[in-house]
Amino acid sequence: MAKPWATFGVDLHLEPTGPGLRRGLTDALREAIRTGRLAPGTRLPSSRALAADLGIARNTVADAYADLVAEGRLTARQGSGTRVADRAVPQPSTRPVSSGRTPGRLPYDLVPGTPDLASFPRAEWLKATRRALTAAPNEALGYGDPRGRPELRTALADYLARVRGVHADPERLVVCSGFAHGLRLIAEVLHARGARTLAVESYGLDAHWDLAERTGLRTTPLPYDDLGTRTDDLADADAVLLNPAHQFPLGGALRPERRAAVIDWARRTGGFVLEDDYDGEFRYDRQPVGALQDLDPDRVIYLGTASKSLAPGLRLGWMVVPASLLPEVLARGGGRSVSVVEQLTLAEFLTSGAYDRHVRSARLRYRRRRDALVEALATRAPDVKVTGIAAGLHAVLRLPPGTERSVVQSATWQGLTVHGLTRYRHPAAEVSSPDALVVGYATPPDHAWTPTLEALCKSLP
Repeated sequence: MAKPWATFGVDLHLEPTGPGLRRGLTDALREAIRTGRLAPGTRLPSSRALAADLGIARNTVADAYADLVAEGRLTARQGSGTRVADRAVPQPSTRPVSSGRTPGRLPYDLVPGTPDLASFPRAEWLKATRRALTAAPNEALGYGDPRGRPELRTALADYLARVRGVHADPERLVVCSGFAHGLRLIAEVLHARGARTLAVESYGLDAHWDLAERTGLRTTPLPYDDLGTRTDDLADADAVLLNPAHQFPLGGALRPERRAAVIDWARRTGGFVLEDDYDGEFRYDRQPVGALQDLDPDRVIYLGTASKSLAPGLRLGWMVVPASLLPEVLARGGGRSVSVVEQLTLAEFLTSGAYDRHVRSARLRYRRRRDALVEALATRAPDVKVTGIAAGLHAVLRLPPGTERSVVQSATWQGLTVHGLTRYRHPAAEVSSPDALVVGYATPPDHAWTPTLEALCKSLP
């Protein structure tokens, strides 16, 4: 029985098709030559070898070769074998290289969630990669511990304890490919344990709510008042997801009495708190707010990421997991989903002090942008109140009632992408969303900051 394909020594799959073997083989070869898959000068297998690969008669291959020699597509010389003839091969049409902007995307961008990617410390990261790979043992390139590389877990434990007040044991620290990956792992574990309801804040990211619900958890929004998220109504929840240090997108910190209340709830009911500490390094006009996890490491799952401090494309995140959950989290993969090279590089970046230097530099740059935003709005849009600016990488601009939609549309006319606060409200939240914009002032590169700010000011009432 004839095999349906054969592989030449050049990674080319040949699929004879058609009513007859000779015609099918000839057509397949002709198409491979026409499209350039068989480049000019390529030496083809002998008729005997190809016939053996295809499981067909040698004469069939010889006849197909002869047909293509007659057409001028192949050449056959004694001692040189059968080769693809030298002739012009039409190349696939190519489009001009774009500027890198997504088709249809506006030139100015204030969507929150991304740092200034142009400021990524490429040279320092490259140096750290070289040092890390030079020092790494051979076994580091294997499958390794599902928690992630010990070099990174140790470096992260030291850093998180020093900077964020996290009770971080390297043995309970799990590397993951960003916050969403960590959230999915935890949600799957909790659902497998019988959890069905995840309490979330009234304002947040629908991507996170959708992810939790795909694992089988129902998300229910917590009440919200002038002091922020309320944690006194968690009776029906099995777990709760919070941004205690810097609520996204409204910008406040969870009040001390409400932090205490959620910890009391977790201890009393056996529930778990998922702490999303997405931008804890960036604060300007206040003392840093420590991690909630330090209040009870056995009931709080701490999740962090390099997405805001470095770049989301690195796909580097981490979790500090209670001992009771660790085996179940590791059974779902953990740090094996993250490149070992990136893990080793971040470990070197942390231990060498390069990470601290980068964060300090970025904090200064983002503070200057925030100050420029506040100053420009005070001069050109005095009716717009700016809130949530003591920390983080975004601000909330409170607008006159009934103007949010028109301002977003006006921004589009100015070539600016910006989101209204309504976009971030949970669909089941029983809160009246004020008219506001959520402005990610860290997003534009330095060269685009001034025109982006100008476009924003022109969009406001």
